[in-house]
Amino acid sequence: MNGTMTQANYSSATQIVSGAGKVAELGQLARELDVQRVLVVSDPGVIGAGHTGRGLESLAKSDLEAELFDGVQENPTTDNVAAGLAVAKEFHPELIVGLGGGSSMDCAKGINFLYSCGGRMQDYWGIGKATGPLLPMIAVPTTAGTGSETQSFALISDAETHVKMACGDHRAAFRVAILDPELTLTQPPRVAALAGFDALSHAVETYVTTKRNEISCDYSLRAWKELAPHYLQVIEEPDNLSARAHMQTGACLAGSAIENSMLGAAHALANPLTATYQIAHGESVALMLPHVVRFNGQECESWYEKLLAEIDGEPNCPRGGSTELADFLRNVANRAGLPATLHECGVEQDRLPHLAEAASCQWTATFNPVPVSRDELLKLYEQAF
Repeated sequence: MNGTMTQANYSSATQIVSGAGKVAELGQLARELDVQRVLVVSDPGVIGAGHTGRGLESLAKSDLEAELFDGVQENPTTDNVAAGLAVAKEFHPELIVGLGGGSSMDCAKGINFLYSCGGRMQDYWGIGKATGPLLPMIAVPTTAGTGSETQSFALISDAETHVKMACGDHRAAFRVAILDPELTLTQPPRVAALAGFDALSHAVETYVTTKRNEISCDYSLRAWKELAPHYLQVIEEPDNLSARAHMQTGACLAGSAIENSMLGAAHALANPLTATYQIAHGESVALMLPHVVRFNGQECESWYEKLLAEIDGEPNCPRGGSTELADFLRNVANRAGLPATLHECGVEQDRLPHLAEAASCQWTATFNPVPVSRDELLKLYEQAF
């Protein structure tokens, strides 16, 4: 690896509105998009926490008509999107709001694809498959994790095959993202741990992919500096609003990094674990990322050194290269209560070759800085077992 970076066009289509209490501005921001009818996509947990109600109240105060679709589940499926589409066809929205975690935001994008362009979700698997304009959308993330608010991709699982499909189109980017750290205060500790580690993994992986470029690396480094010193803080000090804001900003920046440079082998390895064993995505990434960092160290040592140098002096943040970074990631995952081995999660050793075959078919594997085939991926699973 020669340390050079590819050239890339800057990709940022989303206006960021951040600050405590900013969810109250949802109605005003929607009104600025010259719409009257708003479909809000959320999930039962976020509704129960009262956040969806705050968003609906803001829309009502701006004299906008709103309809709620609450049929979102973790790792949304084609069935969830189809159910939301039925609501959209009945309501005829002019704007879609994704209010919740990555699942709500991705489901909102999926509904938009089908409502605006027709067909099935499988038709949009890949890049640039939209056949026409999509409705404008606003994101209101209630977790600090996926960074979906600044990505043009929807991750939707096929309800029959359980394969996770990345459906991306620049027209699917949110027009506006409202980052209100108060909305993340109600995250249960496990959700904060899973979502936060996912964000950490985005900063680490985007920084070294084969598509890395000056813009993506700037996003990756800025995200890492926000996330690494504050990940454990939000778990150990859950009422710390400043730490919550840092995590939310970092997750958002990491989403922009993904938009400009993609992900790598850790995500390729994580997806089959979720599809086959229903291991939460953040948990799957936490299991695999330290091993991928060590594996990539043969080519990426100087880049990993740069990541750790960026947080030099922060509590519990070491200096060094791939070994120290891998140890740091494993340590914070352990302190956050996440498992360290596949065996702990119920994965059978004789299934590892099957998982490796599935991982080798994942799109993100093609962007890993060190080429990976089924054999390398199997060795990484064996190391994590």
